[in-house]
Amino acid sequence: CATSTLYVGIVTSTNTGTALIISGAAGEWVIRAVVKAAYGTAVEADLVDCMVALPGQLFYSTQIPVCLWFLARSKNNGRFRDRQGETLFIDARQLGSLVDRTHRELTDEDVATVAGTYHAWRGDPAARQYQDISGFCMAVSTDEIRKHGHVLTPGRYVGAAAAEEDDEPFEEKMERLVAELGRQQAEAANLDASIAASLEGLGYAR
Repeated sequence: CATSTLYVGIVTSTNTGTALIISGAAGEWVIRAVVKAAYGTAVEADLVDCMVALPGQLFYSTQIPVCLWFLARSKNNGRFRDRQGETLFIDARQLGSLVDRTHRELTDEDVATVAGTYHAWRGDPAARQYQDISGFCMAVSTDEIRKHGHVLTPGRYVGAAAAEEDDEPFEEKMERLVAELGRQQAEAANLDASIAASLEGLGYAR
């Protein structure tokens, strides 16, 4: 998709050798071209450490979704685990909650979930153990990204969220649903009778 405006911000850290690029998701191809012009090919140069897709409606100036690009000068600098040839994709588009009809906010818990996932994958000593979660996060090899034509959209790699397992036997489920339907029909009949009686009391008998 395309957009008429592209918002870009770059934050760098000399301590960790990483950079964060914030861009409109629809303008990903522009950022990719910029990075390619500066470094060759970002993916092939193993500069892309993590991609985070955030929900739309986070900003008052635009409702387009945002992507966070975490770039690493070196994925094996001794501070964290060796992440060479690997990139983390996080699809956080389902996080946040609407504060009004047009604006969404991320809670502290949402931010902690994303940050904690990245820190765990990166191998921060104090972080929990990382684990891929279908529909949310996936660690992907450079070879896999190459097969997808260097597309860096998290949704392409994380897949769909795992459906909750339903271990209730079919016969038991049908019996439960039929019984529940019977109760609802009885409640509806009682409600109809109550409404009819009220109408009759007002002189509007059916």
